[in-house]
Amino acid sequence: MSQALHPMLNIAIKAARAAGAIINRASMDLDLLRINTKGPNDFVSEVDQAAEAVIIETLLQAYPGHGILAEESGREHGARDSEYVWIIDPLDGTTNFIHGFPVYAVSIALAHRGVVQQAVVYDPSRNDLFYATKGRGAYLNDRRLRVSKRTRMQDALIGTGFPFRRGDNFKRYLKIFEEVMQQCAGLRRPGAAALDLCYVAAGWYDAFFETGLNPWDVAAGSLIITEAGGLIGNFTGESDYLYQREVVAGTPRIFGQLVQVLAPYTRVIKTDETDAAAQSIPGDLPTPEQALADSLKAQPAAAAEPAPKKGPVRIRKGDAAAPAAPTTPPAEDAPF
Repeated sequence: MSQALHPMLNIAIKAARAAGAIINRASMDLDLLRINTKGPNDFVSEVDQAAEAVIIETLLQAYPGHGILAEESGREHGARDSEYVWIIDPLDGTTNFIHGFPVYAVSIALAHRGVVQQAVVYDPSRNDLFYATKGRGAYLNDRRLRVSKRTRMQDALIGTGFPFRRGDNFKRYLKIFEEVMQQCAGLRRPGAAALDLCYVAAGWYDAFFETGLNPWDVAAGSLIITEAGGLIGNFTGESDYLYQREVVAGTPRIFGQLVQVLAPYTRVIKTDETDAAAQSIPGDLPTPEQALADSLKAQPAAAAEPAPKKGPVRIRKGDAAAPAAPTTPPAEDAPF
């Protein structure tokens, strides 16, 4: 890679490539794969677990005092009280992977005092490495990324993700789908949100939206988008999306237009509606993630042309290719 990378980013890249190697090897023998079901249409394979283990081992070997939030193991590993928290999805797009559909990725982000500072999304089937350090821009391999220059919704190619878990509001999503589809040039659903966010950063999509996502699906891609000049927020354009279970991202102008469409469907509601609505939406995140939510906030997203709203409050915080040579890790209190 041409530019000098932050040491913590180098460690994240080393971890992502190690996980990618496990995933690529397993992709050659899918018939031998052991697969368990976390819920309807929600799968976890032994590859997810092996990839997560090598990521955590690599990160904690370099930074034993850091915290970990990982999809499969939650907060079991790492320090509980660290200002540094690694947010890991070892295999985003598991359903694609187990079917041999080559759209999946490793996602690793590092938050310091609640702000994402380092991000890596690695696509092992294409050997594509998306990465960013806060304030230093976003890259795909050696190429600097910028969001597209399109400004009109009618010209926009928009990515999305379909709801698939029990308890997801399918009727709500179909209304959104119908409305957005009639206002844009096309909708796409490859099935790996971490990559979808990177596609916005690369300018391949002009925007992306999805409901039901978890922090590990979004954390790394959120920094890559903002470092590429895009915006990311919840359906009303605000920066509280990491635990809101809804996200919209895009070029600044199209972000604003898409927020206008999505705002009526947000889970940010007026105070007097909070109690009833909270009871109707199942699937809170486990207690450790709820605790982390109080301290972990996503980076701010400038609101572009947000839809009018009155006194919104959150109803709740959860619903829930050779490797670059790593340099010597800095002390944990080293500034970014």
